[in-house]
Amino acid sequence: MTSKSIVLQAINGEKPARVPLLYCNRDFEYSDVQTAGCGVDVGFIPSQPGMTEWGYAWMTLDGTMGQPASHPLADDDTISSYILPNPYTPGRMSHIPGWAAANADKFLVFGLGITGFNQATFLRGFEQFLTDLYTAPKIADRVLDYVFDFENGLIKQLKDMPIDCVKFADDWGTQQDLIINPALWRKIFKPRYAAQFDRVHKSGKKVWFHTCGQVHAILGDLIDIGVDVLELLQPDIFGVEKLAADFGGKVTFCCSVDHQRRAITGTRKEIFDYVHLLKEKLGGDTGRFIGYIEDYASLGMGEAQYQWIREAFHGVSHSTS
Repeated sequence: MTSKSIVLQAINGEKPARVPLLYCNRDFEYSDVQTAGCGVDVGFIPSQPGMTEWGYAWMTLDGTMGQPASHPLADDDTISSYILPNPYTPGRMSHIPGWAAANADKFLVFGLGITGFNQATFLRGFEQFLTDLYTAPKIADRVLDYVFDFENGLIKQLKDMPIDCVKFADDWGTQQDLIINPALWRKIFKPRYAAQFDRVHKSGKKVWFHTCGQVHAILGDLIDIGVDVLELLQPDIFGVEKLAADFGGKVTFCCSVDHQRRAITGTRKEIFDYVHLLKEKLGGDTGRFIGYIEDYASLGMGEAQYQWIREAFHGVSHSTS
């Protein structure tokens, strides 16, 4: 049985013989899921290191991905004249057929990158965009139109591409709750996501949605509008048992050993016990669970913890500790 078949069984609730795995940033040869994203416009020339086609440059102070150093739409006067990147430009998708052919036995995911709300805050500025949502909704809608128009242009091109799934990545939570009022989220964002997910499904592909933080308030909404795989890398923020009780069997979870705590400092026994809990509670009778493995040295994860996580997900005997 191929990796693709095993992942599809998990997504369809057909309880595969083993837990499928997603490796994020190393050891990709062991991953059942392979991910590619869109290419850069072949004519784009960065004006400075880290500059993006969107007009902001990445600033990195440590081993993490960093943050935008400035916001091209911070000034109201720049919004109407802004020219968004062209989703159809040469170079966006030319690599996909070859990549897909080389990984034909894997479950193939096209990642849209940082999407939706997060991308809008990069363009406008976090505080300013949040303010816009409440006090200047027309400006917020214009900024969101730029972001979603680009994403929808990419989605349109994926219709006949040999991929299995489209991935969105939009972090919506603080440690305590949703960043905005859930009612406002449902008014502004839910319809936009629903339209995107519908486009993806009509092309015969699955929807994968990554989000971090305490987002319990909208998980049911995301499931209702068509998310097939929910990637949650902080299971402890919800409680694994609560996730299973509230949403088990309704969606396929892709979860890691919690990146804020156990994956960083856990003992071998703690990590093995946690992986067992994820498999048992979130996989349940349907097997709707995908294990997520990432080397998070930037957050203090040691090599020992990384290898223990790998061993636990691959089913190495706990008694070898």
